Amino acid sequence: MLGFRDIGIDLGTASVLVYIRGKGIVLKEPSVISIDKNTGKVLAVGDEARRMLGRTPGNIVAIRPLSEGVISDYEVTQKMLKYFLNKVAGRRLFGKPRVIICVPSGVTEVEKRAVLDAAAEAGAGRIFLIEEPIAAAIGAGLDISKACGHMVVDIGGGTTDVAVISLGGAVISETIKVAGNNFDDAIIKYMRKKHNLLIGDRTAEDMKINIGSAYPRKEQVYMDVTGRNLISGLPKTIRVSSEEMIEALEEPIQAIVECVHSVLERTPPELAADISEQGICMTGGGALLYGFDKLLQERTKIAVYVAEDAVSCVALGTGKALESLDVYYKTAVFEHRKGTSVAY
Repeated sequence: MLGFRDIGIDLGTASVLVYIRGKGIVLKEPSVISIDKNTGKVLAVGDEARRMLGRTPGNIVAIRPLSEGVISDYEVTQKMLKYFLNKVAGRRLFGKPRVIICVPSGVTEVEKRAVLDAAAEAGAGRIFLIEEPIAAAIGAGLDISKACGHMVVDIGGGTTDVAVISLGGAVISETIKVAGNNFDDAIIKYMRKKHNLLIGDRTAEDMKINIGSAYPRKEQVYMDVTGRNLISGLPKTIRVSSEEMIEALEEPIQAIVECVHSVLERTPPELAADISEQGICMTGGGALLYGFDKLLQERTKIAVYVAEDAVSCVALGTGKALESLDVYYKTAVFEHRKGTSVAY
């Protein structure tokens, strides 16, 4: 029974992952919720709601309540969190669970408060917040407790967190609001400008996954893309190559590379030497973009590798941190209890 009282949540812009102590990751669904505007009733959450994006009648709205790593719609986020907590625990949940939630390293006190309050309203008991790059490092299997520098580049849906970690905390960190969703936006913009073709978010995401590239491939891959021709107004299908995706994604990728470079420039010499020896660890869904690790390695002259389970690293890290709070308590910056947050 106690296993259901310890829950780790990766509350991401694109997806929500839930970890239960003793069971591992039990839920992984898009952070999308559809609501009837007339009644305020929740119609669908997660995968079912994602299928409704761009396909709903006037009275139903399918929305992402998190934007750029933080809560943009408090009430909807609270409803979504409550749904996911009930789904993973249901009636088997005894009392209010201890919950640890990830937040980007650059969030403000107001944004932290919104996450804490939303989780409390959703039924959580003691709530801890942990910075995403630290959770990602723990989930990737890095031993961050020692006096040795590790660099983590966590590319999520709404934010990219770059951090140098040593002795259980972030020595230097930077968060930029450029990540997976910006890749999708860049593809939509490119298709509109280059091919006069209007495509939706889901099509852009499929293109990113199937043919998206940050570095030239040995053999080009192609994908047939259907959208609305902006000149004729009629549906049209064209074939797009992975080579074109390098051009389409150049701007957001360059922003992330520059952020990594900026953090490296500010890293103390001893830690920089450790990173040079250990390499740079990439986590998050954006790290899976073809050739991103090769490009980053070419630009920084430091070995770069993608974590084994890049998408789940943050959620796994929250779970491990929750299981070993006595070890990681210094990284769980805030505790929320009875409507107040205090340093833990």
